[in-house]
Amino acid sequence: MRAAVFERAGAPLTVISAADPTPGPQDLIVKVAYSGVCGTDLHLTQAGMDMVLPAGTILGHEFCGEVVAIGREAKGAWRTGDRVAVMPFRPCKACGATCKDGLDIICPQVAYLGIAAPGGNAEYVAVGAGQAIRLPEAVSLRAGALCEPLAVGLHAVRKARPLLGQRVLVLGGGPVGLSVAAFAGLAGASAVVVSEPHAARRDRALALGATATLDPGAGPVGDAFRAITGGPCDVVFECVGTPGMIAAAIAEARLFADVVVVGACMEQDHFHPMQALQKEVTMRFALGHDRTDFAFVAACLAQGRIAAEAMITGEVGFDAFPQAFEALRTAKEACKVLLKPH
Repeated sequence: MRAAVFERAGAPLTVISAADPTPGPQDLIVKVAYSGVCGTDLHLTQAGMDMVLPAGTILGHEFCGEVVAIGREAKGAWRTGDRVAVMPFRPCKACGATCKDGLDIICPQVAYLGIAAPGGNAEYVAVGAGQAIRLPEAVSLRAGALCEPLAVGLHAVRKARPLLGQRVLVLGGGPVGLSVAAFAGLAGASAVVVSEPHAARRDRALALGATATLDPGAGPVGDAFRAITGGPCDVVFECVGTPGMIAAAIAEARLFADVVVVGACMEQDHFHPMQALQKEVTMRFALGHDRTDFAFVAACLAQGRIAAEAMITGEVGFDAFPQAFEALRTAKEACKVLLKPH
């Protein structure tokens, strides 16, 4: 099979010929239909990061496809041809397919697909049957590839206080910020305002359910938010993941507000605790998702409640993929680029 692999920081991905995966007893082999590029992929492959990937890593943790082979212990529950999205981790050996403690992706013993185990930037990938989620027939495979980032956004919204009637500020209009905005709206927020410097991303935020957007470069974010909503923000979601953004989120929060950190900052960051103490801000951190998140996302997609495909800004094959991957480091108005392996 063909696969795109990481060789070293600062170098483009390399497309290679690799052995087709074979299923373990509890595995499925998925023929990848689409695999999305995540900001985490870009961070992990750039020079100077604390975490260094080994050479030969097949990235890709946002993917969907069709089951083409089934391990012997999974045959009763699955059929070839089933369409699936995948929770991108290998469970720890102590628990097997179902985490006994309900930790799922935050268990320290799991192996992340696309980091510690081969991911979806390949024609085929082996996944645990317990981590596969059937896609309803009404969900396109293009939309199915967005289940993972959408589940991250949903999980973050669930970490916040109940949002019914709340004024919400989302910092960042990338895929995670857009996902947060979509589910904040579905959760009943009275206002969902996305702060994003790039016009195309602001337009996508409106398509995904934001009630308004603002340009942080045009003036103080808090002033613009109050002008739009009539008051300060009750909940702030930090969805950028660069140093300084946690402090920015705290600065925009009102007294007793919630700040939910979703952006995956790969570097040391600093903020002044007194900023949060003086407001008695509640801070929460959201990583990943669980099966209930994926199931709800799939149901929302099937019901047409989220215009997920508005996130997609490109679709490429293997020949163009390394260049498209590198371009995302600077193409800030791009959103979700999908690899189509076949």
